[in-house]
Amino acid sequence: MNFGAIRAIFLYEMARFFRTLTQSLISPVISTSLYFVVFGAAIGSRIDEVEGVSYGAFIVPGLIMLSVMTQATSNASFGIYFPKFIGTIYEHLSAPVNFIEITIGYVGAAATKSLIIGVIILVTAGFFVDLQIAHPVAMVAFLLLTCISFALLGFIIGIWAGNFEQLQLIPLLVITPLVFLGGSFYSITMLPPAWQVVTLFNPVVYLISGFRWAFFGTADVPVAISLIAITVFTGLCLAAIWWIFKTGWRLRQ
Repeated sequence: MNFGAIRAIFLYEMARFFRTLTQSLISPVISTSLYFVVFGAAIGSRIDEVEGVSYGAFIVPGLIMLSVMTQATSNASFGIYFPKFIGTIYEHLSAPVNFIEITIGYVGAAATKSLIIGVIILVTAGFFVDLQIAHPVAMVAFLLLTCISFALLGFIIGIWAGNFEQLQLIPLLVITPLVFLGGSFYSITMLPPAWQVVTLFNPVVYLISGFRWAFFGTADVPVAISLIAITVFTGLCLAAIWWIFKTGWRLRQ
């Protein structure tokens, strides 16, 4: 394992993150604070509790998941797309570095960035609501798995994208709507029975449900199924990346 190469890629990506703090860090925190003001204050004043939890606290796990998923995907996709765009990806492919080390470098940096944002949003939430975490170890595990899995997805998107418009296509038109429709701001038990069945086909439901269980001990779906879902999703992303580097798809064009 070439740890020097992993470290170089990781530090380069993290340096880019800290050079653009306004866009990378401050903007997501401000957006999340606005969600608390709008949903927590305006809607929360009309909804006292959801499953025994105050509405302001109930939406915290969903808001964290929304930011973590979108930021992990965007950071990883841009991180690998930019070397493709300027042509330096060929230096990676010709250097004595295998695809595992390249993936760990870029995905590790993207996951770390989204983890930092998630933690800061969690701290920010504490200023708006009284928040307690029932299962802190499970909360950290779900947060780490989500950061890693969606960074892997973003890595795949960055390789697939042929231009900057495609780079933003899936995060904006697929991931964000799935998060909003996945129980971020409500429990799926509040939906009519027919829509509850439809919602279960949304994979994001299982991630948000498991993460919310770590906070409040309540979940829309069994926690074991949530863990299986995110594990399978991570495995599929790893298999896709292995296939991409094995075949050179979208890399050696």
